[in-house]
Amino acid sequence: MKAISKHWARIAVTLLPLFLALLHAVGMLPIGVIGQLDNAIYDARLRATSPKTLDKRIVIVDIDEKSLAAVGHWPWGRHRLAELVNQLFEQHHIALLGFDVVFAEEDDSSGLKTLKALADHELKASPEFARALEKIEPTLDFDAAFAKALASRPIVLGYYLNQGKASGVLPAPALPLEALQGRKLPSTQWRGYGSNIAALAAAAPRAGHFNTLPDADGLVRSLPMLAEVQGQNYESLSLAMFRYLAGSPDLRPGFTSDRFFSRTYQTVDRLLLQVGEKSLAVPVDERLSSLVPYRGPGGPTGNSFQYVSAVDVLENRVPADTLRDKIVLLGTTAPGLLDLRATPVGEAYPGVEVHANAISGFLDGKILVKPDYALGYEVVVLLLSGLILAFGLPLLAAPMAVGLSVAVLAGLTALNFWLYTQFGLVLPLASSLCMAFTAFALNMSYGYFVESRAKRDLANLFGTYVPPELVDEMLKEPESYSMQATNRELTVMFCDMRGFTKMSESMPPTELQALLTGVFGKLTDIIRSNLGTIDKYMGDCVMAFWGAPVESSQHAQLAVKAALEMAQAVHTINAEHRARGLPEIGIGIGLNTGVMCVGDMGSHIRKSYTVIGDAVNLASRLEGLSKVYATDIVASESTRKQAGAMLWQELDKVRVKGKDQAVAIFRPMQGTIEGSFTTQDALKLWGQFLKAYRAQQWDQADVALLNLQRQDATNALYRLYVERVATLRLLPFDPHWDGATNFETK
Repeated sequence: MKAISKHWARIAVTLLPLFLALLHAVGMLPIGVIGQLDNAIYDARLRATSPKTLDKRIVIVDIDEKSLAAVGHWPWGRHRLAELVNQLFEQHHIALLGFDVVFAEEDDSSGLKTLKALADHELKASPEFARALEKIEPTLDFDAAFAKALASRPIVLGYYLNQGKASGVLPAPALPLEALQGRKLPSTQWRGYGSNIAALAAAAPRAGHFNTLPDADGLVRSLPMLAEVQGQNYESLSLAMFRYLAGSPDLRPGFTSDRFFSRTYQTVDRLLLQVGEKSLAVPVDERLSSLVPYRGPGGPTGNSFQYVSAVDVLENRVPADTLRDKIVLLGTTAPGLLDLRATPVGEAYPGVEVHANAISGFLDGKILVKPDYALGYEVVVLLLSGLILAFGLPLLAAPMAVGLSVAVLAGLTALNFWLYTQFGLVLPLASSLCMAFTAFALNMSYGYFVESRAKRDLANLFGTYVPPELVDEMLKEPESYSMQATNRELTVMFCDMRGFTKMSESMPPTELQALLTGVFGKLTDIIRSNLGTIDKYMGDCVMAFWGAPVESSQHAQLAVKAALEMAQAVHTINAEHRARGLPEIGIGIGLNTGVMCVGDMGSHIRKSYTVIGDAVNLASRLEGLSKVYATDIVASESTRKQAGAMLWQELDKVRVKGKDQAVAIFRPMQGTIEGSFTTQDALKLWGQFLKAYRAQQWDQADVALLNLQRQDATNALYRLYVERVATLRLLPFDPHWDGATNFETK
């Protein structure tokens, strides 16, 4: 929860695409590009998974350009169509014939109508003309000849629906009103129609409309299975032909139950055909349309269905077995007859083949389904994937965030494709993909433009103070660091270069600069390698501290370690200086641990990340005492206690200027607390000396000092205390003396 709370702004930004996608899914904020992308995904998936094989059950008799050239322009005389029908049934024994054309007007091409007008008017007085007309009338009534060819045969006529006038005769409604159980279907509504003339409709009562419903982009992806005209529901050509093949069972609606997240509470998601004890279902969407399962490219060369030229049938040039027991659709591919459609598998797709694909899908039981619960699926998938990304991406580095996003995108695509291929479910995918990609893009953009800028600002702010290791640590949680002043227990160091004033008087400025830069460069590297924060350079002094801005429980230990390494580095530097003829240097280091105020103590013009407080002042005083006690390092008792298992020598108790309380001061020894036998012996003897010294037992103190000097005659600390004992011996015994040395100067 802590990690999440730190990234609440980034999480909120990543949740924005999820919110917009949900509004799109429920229809409150339709986003056109998502719908277009869903269509593009559907089309690509349809093309990729279509079988691209020949369905031998269905044959298309094509009124092609070859037939038009041989027989004449369309419409043909009904007597030629009667010949065509007779040929198909009598010579080729087809199973079913469907017409993707309509015969909305009577055929006057024989001249019979003109002859009858003459018999009724100009030649009314001629009985010979009347007898001759009566004799030849059956041969000139092309509609009657065509109706005779249609009668009592498995034929389904076609017609179209429109929003204009009504003409012709409609077939019986496919779905009686009583089957609706008092409910209204959400089918497309039409005011008019263009159907077949009465004589043909009576001869072939089965008929279906061949209307298509192009989507917003103009592509035909589905066919309306039922359409409403004047309050009645009529079936499509493909459904009417399939119903005949199934034995002409009654059609009834399959109502959905009240599903949660259903787009409508009382609608139809399937049309049911009861064939014996088996119920066949034709899936439909909210418009009572079925998706067309295109088999592949269309036309005579598409290899989805076999095409036979109509003129070849008329002239008996088609092999007998080509059409035997086949389902035949009569339509046209001639461009001039304008029955070409834009579909996902072709921009000039024969309209007749659209219906052939639908029939093929019905026969195979492979009609794709847009289930009524698609909204629920979309919402659940959006929520799951969106929340995973929203709460996962802000916590991950860029490579891991890319991996998570790719995994989510791949998972969404794989799940959707699996449901499509295994169950024929067409479910929304574009909203999830757009949401996931946008969430990733916004998350990365926020990270780059907001958090990265904050990190760059942090690095610029602290980069000159703290070592790269600490900057890297700070960049993991930049919001946790600022220059806001706060009280914190830290360890502070003052390091002064001794003899600098004398050197500055005797050396040229350029040489002095080079020497100072070289020394401070090495000392600074040691401080930073021990995770210290450089506070400032003050002439010949450098100030540093440990434990801020990055907290560390080892701040005292790291400071002491750095001080020891700095003292050792000075010996190496002096060896180099001697070899080059340069003056040797010395340093004095003061260390103190305590609560101090750390933060920006600068101005609006220049920032200064520093520490202030009594604990800081004490460290500065201790640095000054290093020369008095002839040692490189002087540390307070608080530093010694927190530095861990190290070897220490207590130097004194001191009362610095401005302080009433005396503090013990120490110097760290190289090595662990065990030390060598000689060092341990010397420290034990030194402890005896301090005990005698503070008890004002001067004789015992002198004896201890004498023994110490025998071991180390050049030790300046011993000489210091020899002089002090000699001076204090002359003073009267002071019962109130606490053994501390008072320093009145800084």
